[in-house]
Amino acid sequence: MLALRLTRAARPAVQLRRLLVAAASAGTGFLLLSCLGYALNHPEAADAAALRLAWCALPLAATVYLALAVARTDPGTRPRPGLSAVGLGPARLMAVSALTTALSCALGSALALLFFLHLRGDLTGMPFDGAAADVLAAGVPLPVPATATLLAVLPATATTTVAVALRPKDPRPPARGGRRAGRFGAYGDAAKRETPGTYGRFRARPAAKPLPADGGAAGTDAHATAPLPAGGGAAGTDGHEAAPGGGPGAGTPAPGAAPPAPAGTPAGLPWGVALVAAGLTAHAYAGRSDPAPSLVVLLGWLVTATGLVVASPGLTHLCGLLLQACRPGALRLLAGRALTTEAARIGRPLGVVCAVASAGCATTALYDGPAPAFGPLSALGALVVAGSTVATLLTAAVEARQCRAGTTAALLRLGAPAGTLRVAAALRAAALLALFAPLTLAIAALSVLPLTR
Repeated sequence: MLALRLTRAARPAVQLRRLLVAAASAGTGFLLLSCLGYALNHPEAADAAALRLAWCALPLAATVYLALAVARTDPGTRPRPGLSAVGLGPARLMAVSALTTALSCALGSALALLFFLHLRGDLTGMPFDGAAADVLAAGVPLPVPATATLLAVLPATATTTVAVALRPKDPRPPARGGRRAGRFGAYGDAAKRETPGTYGRFRARPAAKPLPADGGAAGTDAHATAPLPAGGGAAGTDGHEAAPGGGPGAGTPAPGAAPPAPAGTPAGLPWGVALVAAGLTAHAYAGRSDPAPSLVVLLGWLVTATGLVVASPGLTHLCGLLLQACRPGALRLLAGRALTTEAARIGRPLGVVCAVASAGCATTALYDGPAPAFGPLSALGALVVAGSTVATLLTAAVEARQCRAGTTAALLRLGAPAGTLRVAAALRAAALLALFAPLTLAIAALSVLPLTR
């Protein structure tokens, strides 16, 4: 009931994103049901029916990816102060996100079933003069268990993915303290003794022991009880407090007050380049034989697409660094810092879009003219994959804008013109387009070149 109320009370932009998930689910569900209809009408072609069902994995994965992106940007299920007091903790909000995703996908599956039955003529008369009767097995009764199983695959997969991705995580870092050896090889937690040279090397000294009542030394080590120098020794054992006299510890923040470290460069760029090179090598190997083995070509495309997705965060980070190079002004610095910060969030959806666009360009170049294999179902599958990936990229941009809302509000309070922020966003988009568009075209050309010679 709570998921229904949050779904009904959402803003129009949120409802539009949910309707996009439902539309993609309807297209994927119709493709799955068409595979069932082909198998029922051609029981002797089991291999062809299995191949059609295997190709449905691409629109299924694209739809699940879109559903996850929409669930991440849903403002109704975002943790806010005070919600835990009324029983809406992180686990409850995760469950609400999963239920909202299930409702959107179930709506799309129901629409796919209604349209499929309409085209078969089960609800009304046969439309389009029976043109779809051969593909949808009109006149053959549908098995209810198989139909329900195919329609439940997408909602179950999307709901499970959202629940796993948005599960509550402990914000505290895990403890890394290991077991230490005590006396005579026994394990224990005895404190490590400080050696005489510790203070000289690290400007730290062990904790001082209290003096006895008679003012005598509490131990044999004079350094352990001597007071700290007044001019500027490091206080404590970590040396974080600043020395009054401007010593080596001056200006160092106290423990817990240090600013967070900036995000580093994404580590997937070398691996992504290696995967792209491996995929192009597979295409070159497939081009040596005539005709080219379809399994090797498909494997090469999958490896190349995976490499693009893995390398795209690093390429986005590199694009941000290039914007900040050579004495940048405020505009280039603002755009470049935003790209380096959002490289992981924007890079992966951008890599998926580039992979889909590269495969589409390569497929268009392979077939000179219309091919009989590209029928209405193939066009629907391509539309679902392309539309889902583009919608995922736009949703990721919305998520990045939400995460940047505090910084944008602070800049506006400081007097930054709103037009400057819009120009910075346009500069980021232009920089990404200038880097990824030639890369996509180059990979498509290199993938097709061995197969067209």
